[in-house]
Amino acid sequence: MHYLEVILFLTAVIGVIGLGIWKSRDEALDSDHGASDYFLAGRGLTWWLVGFSLIAANISTEQFVGMSGASANWLGMAIASYEWMAAVTLIFVAFWFLPKFLKAGLYTIPEFLEYRFDPVARMTMSIPAVVTLVFVTTSSVIYSGAKFVSEYYHTVPILNSLTAMCWLIALFAAVYVFIGGLKACAWTDLIWGAALIMGGMIVMWMAFSTLADKPAEELLLTKVSNSEATLADIENAGAWERFMLLNDGVNGEAEVRNGPNGSGGKVHMVRPMEDPDIPWTALLLGLWIPNFFYWGLNQYIVQRTLGSKSLAEGQKGIVFAAFLKLIIPFIVVIPGILAFNLFSGDLLNSVTGEYDYDRAFPVLVRNLIKPYPLISWFVLAALCGAVISSLASMLNSASTLATMDLYAKITGEKNEAKLVKVGRFLVIVFVLLSALVAPKLDNFTSIFAYIQEFQGFISPGILAVFIFGFFSPRTPRYFGALGIAINVVSYGAFKWLIGPLLVQNGLWYADQIAFLDRMAICLFIVLFTGVFITIINPMKEPVKMPVNDTIDVTSSRTAKIAGIGVVILTGILYVVFW
Repeated sequence: MHYLEVILFLTAVIGVIGLGIWKSRDEALDSDHGASDYFLAGRGLTWWLVGFSLIAANISTEQFVGMSGASANWLGMAIASYEWMAAVTLIFVAFWFLPKFLKAGLYTIPEFLEYRFDPVARMTMSIPAVVTLVFVTTSSVIYSGAKFVSEYYHTVPILNSLTAMCWLIALFAAVYVFIGGLKACAWTDLIWGAALIMGGMIVMWMAFSTLADKPAEELLLTKVSNSEATLADIENAGAWERFMLLNDGVNGEAEVRNGPNGSGGKVHMVRPMEDPDIPWTALLLGLWIPNFFYWGLNQYIVQRTLGSKSLAEGQKGIVFAAFLKLIIPFIVVIPGILAFNLFSGDLLNSVTGEYDYDRAFPVLVRNLIKPYPLISWFVLAALCGAVISSLASMLNSASTLATMDLYAKITGEKNEAKLVKVGRFLVIVFVLLSALVAPKLDNFTSIFAYIQEFQGFISPGILAVFIFGFFSPRTPRYFGALGIAINVVSYGAFKWLIGPLLVQNGLWYADQIAFLDRMAICLFIVLFTGVFITIINPMKEPVKMPVNDTIDVTSSRTAKIAGIGVVILTGILYVVFW
């Protein structure tokens, strides 16, 4: 371990956290607006804070470990749909979701369901949201961060222990969010968001540099089976051409195929209908469901937009984040593919004899960056800072939900200073629970798949309920809780009962129903139920939503023009990597 690297790394991490805490020093947490200051940064976030905060909260080692691992395996570029489709989703969120949320003056997303439906609907969304944040999202970020550090320092005692690193990361982040709240998160996100993109670009550049110099005979062993590239082709090619020869073929002949890693081309966005993870049918609907839920209805993401100083600032920040999302696959997904081409032997688990693809990005960093301490400290600080940033944001959001949607509703507590104290106490409780669960995630083959599969039980139903909440003012109030419950039952039935029966009897086109297809089916079931209930039992008077006059809800023309540009760029990227 290089001492200079450690000193620079710790200085950077502690310094940025100190900046965030210092920037939040003017919060009056004991005042009558203490809850707003702590949970929503006093509703004063500007567009550049919102934009970078969205990216830093979203892109953590969960993506660098999970998404690069999925791309190192057989999915390849197809996993980038989560990023590029998210860019388009964000544009809709900016001009469809955010105006409604800010106009109502929400603290939490489930709060909307109480205004539109009833308190039961709010609780029905809040409780699973807290459970998901604590036991799925937060624990997965702790795990992926600990896995990265333990892989990077695999020869250093304590630092090479997954369990020890889970606890250290969890406790470090808890102190940070306990003191600073959302405002501290936003300011540190500004630094970590920019550093993440720069760090990812450094890793990508060094990976391609290594690819250009690596012996062709070693690279040939990692090419996909339907590539016609020869040893001579690879020897005479530059870095990018080598990447395409190995993963797409000489003239693009390496088409996508189902099967184990290496069966088919890995630089295509569209996969066969039989694909178990991202079939092309999912691009039509299934993949939009988790995207709209995550970016439009997920508390820990949307919370920073609820803290915008105005609708225009929030919209500009969201569109800026959408543009940054177009860059992410180039610094996460492509390096993941390169990790297999360059260091496939390091991905092999010597105990199980199988590939551990979640090692992809840690292996890249260890082999490419670690020998250069004047560079490695920056990349390591950016990645660890992203873990701390995402974890702090999740803990802040979980405590917001539990405090405002559960504690305040059940007890009737309105004293904002006391609500802040409860929120801080819950941060401690939640981080302890998450740290206990995190090491157990090492039993999952893919951390990214674990997260997405769990979301299937809640996201389609919640999205469907919000669609009726936005556009159907006469849908009965009881549909809010009913729609969410129907989705949980439907998704479980198609996962464990109906789905296997359909496959066994040859009534499905693949050997399993992909979880994205299950989500699409469940969305239609809940939507059909909502339409049916609205037709047979409509409300006599349409629901009137509350209006918060203290927030400027004038839309941004600049953001609209930029948003159109983002959608066009996304389309171009899909054409290039089709």
